[in-house]
Amino acid sequence: MSQAKNRHRSLIVYHDPRSPVSEAFRTLRTNLEFVSPDRPVRSMLVTSAGPSEGKSTVAANLAISLAQAGRRVILVDADMRRPVQHDLFSLPNVTGLTTGLVRGTMPDIYQNTFVPRLSLITSGPIPPNPSELLGSSMMSALVGTLSSEADLVIYDAPPVMAVTDAIVLAPKLDGVLLVLRLGVTAKDAAMRAKQLLLGARSRLLGVVLNQVRPGHGYGYYYYYYYEGESGGEFSDEELTAAVNGNTAGGG
Repeated sequence: MSQAKNRHRSLIVYHDPRSPVSEAFRTLRTNLEFVSPDRPVRSMLVTSAGPSEGKSTVAANLAISLAQAGRRVILVDADMRRPVQHDLFSLPNVTGLTTGLVRGTMPDIYQNTFVPRLSLITSGPIPPNPSELLGSSMMSALVGTLSSEADLVIYDAPPVMAVTDAIVLAPKLDGVLLVLRLGVTAKDAAMRAKQLLLGARSRLLGVVLNQVRPGHGYGYYYYYYYEGESGGEFSDEELTAAVNGNTAGGG
């Protein structure tokens, strides 16, 4: 089976909606709706501390779960260095986010997915200057436009510790979901990622603890939300969700 097909199968909320992993995403979805009643989240960044921690598949499965609940969702592949969302949804990546930003206009860069109410904006051609594009005034304008056209816009961004892209983009959005992979993400890296996000004046909604297996001490229903201001250690309240299963592909 090709790598693209393997990635497509990682959309477990679509392919196996009765699995414990799908249920974990539905609970994550529900909790996000209550994270800030007075300040609804309309745009959200999903990133990780380092590579291979599952942020792209978490972003995709969360987007599917929200769309299945009747929400209009736009998923934006803002990882212009190693984009995978077009593979996950088996769509072309000829034009996309970079196309619109470079041209200075927003052509028809949306693509419908096989999930009703879920649209995808792929990364487009890989540019030489992703951080500059994401920090541009055109990107700020795009964020505003997309937020007016969907109930929630999810941006899949590169890992925080690898490049500055996520740090540049996060303050433009309503919040950040940080994905950590159990047994892979080092504690120091997780702490540094949190400090960088808060230092950029972004709003950390919480943490998704990925690849949790039964017996690790985290149950399927270990969900909390927290709006932390400190750069200290993660508290129990900062763990947004413990997502079981093989969802670590795609960045």
